[in-house]
Amino acid sequence: MKIYPNKLLVVALFLGWLFDFLFWEHSIGVNFAIFATVCMLFGIGILVSSGFRPAKKTLWLLIPFLFFSVVTFLRQEPLTIFLAYTFTTITLILLVNSYLDGQWIQYGLSDYLVKSIGLMASMVRRPFPFLVFNPQVDTENSKNEEIKNKLPIGGIIRGLLIALPIVIFFTSMLASADLVFDQKLADFLDKFETEDIAEYIERMIYILLCAYILVGIFLHAAFASDNTKALAEKKKMKQFLGFTEASIVLGSVSLLFLIFVIIQFQYFFGGQENIGVEGYSYSQYARRGFNELINVAFFSLLMIIGLGKLTHRESETQKRIYSGLSIFLVLLVMVILVSAYQRINLGIDWHGYSRLRLYPRIFLIWVGILFITIVTLESFRLEKYFTFAFLMASFGFGVSLTLANVDNAIVKYNIERVVNGKNLNTIHLSSLSTDAISVLVDEFKSPNIPDPIREGIGAILVCYIHSYPMNDESLDENFQSFNYSRWSAHKALDSVMTDLSEYKILEKRYPMLVRTPLNLQYECSK
Repeated sequence: MKIYPNKLLVVALFLGWLFDFLFWEHSIGVNFAIFATVCMLFGIGILVSSGFRPAKKTLWLLIPFLFFSVVTFLRQEPLTIFLAYTFTTITLILLVNSYLDGQWIQYGLSDYLVKSIGLMASMVRRPFPFLVFNPQVDTENSKNEEIKNKLPIGGIIRGLLIALPIVIFFTSMLASADLVFDQKLADFLDKFETEDIAEYIERMIYILLCAYILVGIFLHAAFASDNTKALAEKKKMKQFLGFTEASIVLGSVSLLFLIFVIIQFQYFFGGQENIGVEGYSYSQYARRGFNELINVAFFSLLMIIGLGKLTHRESETQKRIYSGLSIFLVLLVMVILVSAYQRINLGIDWHGYSRLRLYPRIFLIWVGILFITIVTLESFRLEKYFTFAFLMASFGFGVSLTLANVDNAIVKYNIERVVNGKNLNTIHLSSLSTDAISVLVDEFKSPNIPDPIREGIGAILVCYIHSYPMNDESLDENFQSFNYSRWSAHKALDSVMTDLSEYKILEKRYPMLVRTPLNLQYECSK
């Protein structure tokens, strides 16, 4: 198996040019997904053609990669789009690091760190010696063929340096000999102003740098992604803690959590009247302690994982008792998570949806799933899959945010509350991303919305038009920057521009005011 430098360099230079074409003076949009996908396809293609076939388990990473790469140009909601970029990058890193062995499922936290550092090191140190000296063992071709196929970079550079002054000399002579050629040459040189030359040099540097990094990534996948032996020889953490000590820790914490749960059932799950007895309002109790409960759950998870790795269990009876204590503690933590979930629901009932209420609502569900998964793995002595469980729960959270369409859901739920008699918070709704605009337009057009509420929704749309002008660069038509959320918002706003023409913006104050046709005034977020 062998990768020839000339073939790899051509692919890397093409991808470097593609990077320049997609990103130079273009905002982030579909270009990220296109570039990541093309790099992945070309990388796998050149490796397979050179005899380096990916492990079947590694190919499972293509599912989250494709999903999250598509999300990068579907949504604009901040956390959703951040997780999409993050998880797309993580799946690519895992694909490169486990390309040959497919052992990414068994990676621990330390493996993620060590292999990421190794990948970055490969980006820096592998390309130059490979392209110049090609220091790899060729098991299928002779040494003469290796020399024949090695790219003569030194000769190319020397040839270009020798040819350049000769070409310039003959060009000047030909220009002197023919007026038409001289004019064409002058017109050609006029296109290259000083600023243009500087830009071309800068872009060429970007292309070469991108190509250099990609060569390092492809070489890392080919020659540093088979870690089967290293993982098999990985030393297991020494279990120095006795069964008695661990049982006391688990039992003590379980007793404390049990007391807390009993109080929760008496005062929290009993309803609003029981809360009021203790001097707390419904809203105060809903807000108080949510972060603390999440911290309790998080540190409980760390404790369960840590004790599982450090506790020595000799007999089968000890293993069953320890697993029973762990399961009981997880059940109590699940009740605490339900308490935190109920607090979020109380806040939603009181104030409606917001990102800071919807994020944790979805997050808590995946934390609960993660707890159940971890204690199940611990019971079956499958601790090596803990990190994999964390990764899958993280992916699940990202997928759930995407499917929930956070800003869209906020608008739908809060408008429904307004129809049922709650106040319309125009400042909040006008602060959301372009994901919210299409559903706002749908509500504005709906015949079931009372006129005063429609006026407020129209004011929110006018706020968006002021924040995202119809001729704004974010709405340009170049495909590199295409984002479905921005595009659909632009189309939706365009469909109601006539209806919104009677709304007036009062510019001379902050926050900005919008006056509706019924002479009502609403504030914007900006």
